[in-house]
Amino acid sequence: MQLKFGMNQFDTSRVFCIGRNYAEHAKEMGAPKPSEPVVFMKPATSLVREGEPLVLPKDQGSVHHEMELVVAIGREGRDLLREQAPDHVAGVTLGIDLTLRDLQAKLKQAGQPWERAKSFEGSAPIGTFIPWPAKFDIQGVEMRCSVNGALRQQGNTRDMLFPVAEIIAFLSRHWRLRSGDLIFTGTPAGVGPLVAGDRITVESLQIGDFSWNVV
Repeated sequence: MQLKFGMNQFDTSRVFCIGRNYAEHAKEMGAPKPSEPVVFMKPATSLVREGEPLVLPKDQGSVHHEMELVVAIGREGRDLLREQAPDHVAGVTLGIDLTLRDLQAKLKQAGQPWERAKSFEGSAPIGTFIPWPAKFDIQGVEMRCSVNGALRQQGNTRDMLFPVAEIIAFLSRHWRLRSGDLIFTGTPAGVGPLVAGDRITVESLQIGDFSWNVV
């Protein structure tokens, strides 16, 4: 997928995702707080722009929404220090990590990877990016998720267990980060199911409002 914001245009082929990055979400999932970032990946085919329909997988159990801050990398980097990480951010937006929750529970119980529950086509809706740096603290972003007008999730990036800069530095020790890479940075508590006919909205005063119709 091609992404354009400000004067920049990027081709995205990798989507990194961070699991259990908010203590209350880890608690609601019955999971311990991690000692280092929990990383999984989605393909670029998982991305869904605002306004495009969210097509839920059929006959695979409950699909849950997970609202997240999403960071776009604009400069290549490897083995970055935490202090260097912000210089590699090109833009930020909000997104949703869709999860086949029943399938994920089965995979966890069997000790298997999560990809089938997390990386299906259309599993990563993203809003419009705003260029970075911007006039707000990336660790002070208030965000909300509503379904059919009812508030489901509310959180602030200050509550991340691993801040954005730390996540970027960690990822860069395992992969050479490239322009166009996206990072879903974790979800606050309040995740819940979506069904066909729903309308889901994620919003932030700093970043904007983005909505999708579920089919």
